[in-house]
Amino acid sequence: MSTSSIANITITTQANVYFDGKCVSHGITFPDGSKKSVGVVLPATLKFNTGAPEIMECVAGSCEYKLAGSGNWVKSAAGDKFSVPGNSSFELRVAEVYHYICHFG
Repeated sequence: MSTSSIANITITTQANVYFDGKCVSHGITFPDGSKKSVGVVLPATLKFNTGAPEIMECVAGSCEYKLAGSGNWVKSAAGDKFSVPGNSSFELRVAEVYHYICHFG
């Protein structure tokens, strides 16, 4: 089951815009101080770098991802999640709009 709504949060209203608008997200902060981002990636192939570990949750659409050091593309669709280590990178290959929640830490 994917997350469809989130209660009791603070949202950063100014969007984070990356890759010439191909990725747009908003940061959210929970009462305990933990942070996530919610956003969309438009059709493209993009490389993301991580500081903290991340869990990418697909809420709608789909993508293929490839973790650093892997030669394999893996499909991720609505309801799927994948983990990315901290201080690493991953690539996304998106053919249809990919809606996601990024869980940090």
